[in-house]
Amino acid sequence: MSGGGDDYKREESVVLIVIVSLAALSLLSLIAAFAYYCYITRKVSRRLNSHQLPKRSSSPAPLPLPPPVIPPQGKESPSSNSASDGAAAGALVVGAERGVQLFGYRQLHAATGGFGRAHMVGQGSFGAVYRGVLPDGRKVAVKLMDRPGKQGEEEFEMEVELLSRLRSSHLLGLIGHCSEGGHRLLVYEFMANGCLQEHLYPNGGSCGGISKLDWPTRLRIALEAAKGLEYLHERVTPPVIHRDFKSSNILLDKDYHARVSDFGLAKLGSDKAGGHVSTRVLGTQGYVAPEYALTGHLTTKSDVYSYGVVLLELLTGRVPVDMKRPPGEGVLVNWALPMLTDREKVVQILDPSLEGQYSLKDAVQVAAIAAMCVQPEADYRPLMADVVQSLVPLVKNRSASKLCNPNAQASRPLD
Repeated sequence: MSGGGDDYKREESVVLIVIVSLAALSLLSLIAAFAYYCYITRKVSRRLNSHQLPKRSSSPAPLPLPPPVIPPQGKESPSSNSASDGAAAGALVVGAERGVQLFGYRQLHAATGGFGRAHMVGQGSFGAVYRGVLPDGRKVAVKLMDRPGKQGEEEFEMEVELLSRLRSSHLLGLIGHCSEGGHRLLVYEFMANGCLQEHLYPNGGSCGGISKLDWPTRLRIALEAAKGLEYLHERVTPPVIHRDFKSSNILLDKDYHARVSDFGLAKLGSDKAGGHVSTRVLGTQGYVAPEYALTGHLTTKSDVYSYGVVLLELLTGRVPVDMKRPPGEGVLVNWALPMLTDREKVVQILDPSLEGQYSLKDAVQVAAIAAMCVQPEADYRPLMADVVQSLVPLVKNRSASKLCNPNAQASRPLD
């Protein structure tokens, strides 16, 4: 009996040792998991706090920023009725932050002639835009944001954050901003020819407006706007989704080169291939992708749809929504999509002001690109990189033919 008792005690000791060992291993595993969690949490926290948007290897090198201007001691720019008076009053810049310049409200008030109507160059959904002149002679556009409450503050912060870090010749450059008291102002490069919408619809979108934008210029604008979206989608991580891409947010310089502007509604997209972010539905009627409008699921393909609508505007000279049109023609995408892949019908939908300027082959190809971009199913839409690759040869070929025969006047569409 005693031998059996000893065996039992030994087995009991072995079981106890195994249990203690397993408990120790479990404790060590928990400690290791907790340490790894702390490490990941600190890493994510640092990234969120810095709001970094690291560029991929294919991204261009950052453009040099102008040095900050230090105001002279003891001087303050008074309010004035002219931009030149504001320039003479002294330096407008009161500091610099993260590569952009900080301005005081009174200084920008002076630079824009007191935000007078004579200096107003545009009126957007987020506020009026005024022409101004900095002390160094640079012409600028100053957006006086008037969206109240939390939404207005979020839009202001998002635009400052993004444009302080993104660098592309196809995006409108942010020179500085003002956040003083209740005032929120953004200072941009001045674009002498305003927005694309103004040139497509000289009479405000009515049927009688005749655009003076010729075919080669429209092709180039389409390409440069596509390059702007390609940069946002493909060249930064995580990708940036514009969310309000439209013809009024494509600005033109004195030579009609295009820049994508207005990033107040922009969102950071998903890092995962085919991933989405869920957000409330915002944007402009006629440009919003159907799947985003229905579900709130936002992807870069949502911007591709909006780009397709702009491409249709360039092709047809029609606004995205015009319920004064005949039945069936009020919504541009619904009217145009069935005809975009039919060679003979493409000619019927082209802007009449383009008569005699385009190659029919080129017009059919641009129409096919637009058709792919406005597909109802997001998965069927191309990447913006594919759109750029499709447009580049069209723009090059048209530019080359114009150089070879600059005085040629076509009396009908070229075959």
